[in-house]
Amino acid sequence: MVLAYAALAGLTIVGFTKLAELAFAYFLHFQSQSFWLPLIWTPLCTVAIVYLTRKFAPGSAGSGIPQVIAALDPKCPVSQRNQFVSLRLSFFKVILTAGGLLAGLSLGREGPSVQIAAGIMRNARRWLPSTAQISEASLIMAGGAAGIAAAFNTPLGGVMFCIEELSKSLEQRSNGLMIASIVLAGLMGISIDGNYTYFGVIHVSDFNLLLIWPATLVILVSGILGGLFSKIIIASLRFNKGLLGYFRIKSPLLFAGACGLIVAAIGLLSNGDTYGTGYTHTQAIIAGSESTSYLFVPFKMIATWLSTWSGVPAGIFAPSLAIGGGIGNAISTTLSLPHAQIFIAIGMAGFLAAVTQAPLTSFIIVMEMIDGHGLVLSLMASALIAGAISRMISRPLYPTLAKMQLSKLPRLNQSKLH
Repeated sequence: MVLAYAALAGLTIVGFTKLAELAFAYFLHFQSQSFWLPLIWTPLCTVAIVYLTRKFAPGSAGSGIPQVIAALDPKCPVSQRNQFVSLRLSFFKVILTAGGLLAGLSLGREGPSVQIAAGIMRNARRWLPSTAQISEASLIMAGGAAGIAAAFNTPLGGVMFCIEELSKSLEQRSNGLMIASIVLAGLMGISIDGNYTYFGVIHVSDFNLLLIWPATLVILVSGILGGLFSKIIIASLRFNKGLLGYFRIKSPLLFAGACGLIVAAIGLLSNGDTYGTGYTHTQAIIAGSESTSYLFVPFKMIATWLSTWSGVPAGIFAPSLAIGGGIGNAISTTLSLPHAQIFIAIGMAGFLAAVTQAPLTSFIIVMEMIDGHGLVLSLMASALIAGAISRMISRPLYPTLAKMQLSKLPRLNQSKLH
């Protein structure tokens, strides 16, 4: 039964991926009809998504990873886990996240995939006998790991994500269940899409010592910007004072529309590069078939921040990879460096590690996405250093947001969260 649910989780993530890609393709079609159309379409869709989220599935707002962490927290009563992880939330997460891409918002589907798969796997517990040695928490962890693995086609990244983010105690892990779930979920994706690499393949050659200092510059910039980005997201989601705070709390739909309008305007200024996940743009600069503006990084950061702040279900994994790739590309272009692909990959690992403060997960995911085994040491160094820089700037993103999720539980003594 559990393995059947793992396979179902994998198929669901594959279907979710297809739906998300189709939704964004429709947005690009609308945009191609008239360049100004997003100025109307994006705010209206954002308002509709936030309305549906608040009315039917408040627990689906945001990334989805903090919800899974909150559901696994010992402070969360078992009876309250439905607030964070359930089949119902998984259903709405699929629809509403795809709606965000249909709107052209800057968001990713990988974080939502974690909550979706965790909700599906958790449901398996209801069919198991009470004597079964598989806990609900183990199923949620296995589902979360399978979700990230299936979304990126990165099985090792799924294992490390479970270790770094979803479980802080080795004694509480069910390694066999987790790995079996990742394998089955991954097989569902491979059987349909083939054994692809998310961003293609980077070939390493002639990487010499002269390139260490520009690589270090990419890592430092990625760490600083990633830490600031994480800090801004945390601060804005906790912010409830002043005019903006009052506007967001008292008029959430109007606030969402305003965020959508600014995201659309940024998309117009960036020639459409900041819309959606950023996957196509990143893939193009890695392949060398497209250049990127120096304004791409700040534009994408602002668009992703506003998309998250608006209250829609939205992940930040893919946008973070796009921003990190933009940092590496901008520095390599400015300094006229060879091997731009290497600096793009280093920036991706560094910025993702800085935002999530999960360096091992970040470097493994990037390594698997680009088939970059020749860059293992470079990616590892980038993730570890950038993550360390971020920790001096910001609190850990997902655990902090998970505490905010737990604080919403009516029966929980909020003083125990601190």
